[in-house]
Amino acid sequence: QVQLVESGGGLVRPGGSLRLSCAASSIFFRVANMAWYRQAPGKERELVAEISVGGSTTYIDSVKGRFTLSRDNAKNTAYLQMYNVKPEDTAVYYCTARGPLSRRPDFWGQGTQVTVSS
Repeated sequence: QVQLVESGGGLVRPGGSLRLSCAASSIFFRVANMAWYRQAPGKERELVAEISVGGSTTYIDSVKGRFTLSRDNAKNTAYLQMYNVKPEDTAVYYCTARGPLSRRPDFWGQGTQVTVSS
């Protein structure tokens, strides 16, 4: 079992920045594709960004140019740097880890709340 612990959420003003961290408890991290999902009240959960073992990243259109996903394999940690945040970024953000043979996340974090409001 792999534990994913998110941190860094909170209240931020529109246009501000925030960095989310996801620390994994196992070296499974080093062979896993890491991703961040989010779910806003009344909306379906959506995949925000994903990073491969090799560091390739994909983003949904609404965050391209504003969010940057990175990973530090030595620390078993993934980071989601959020710039120029908007009220519509308000959601609970979940970190996930997906193994090389899996089509869906194998492990989920507990979630961290991000609220963008003035």
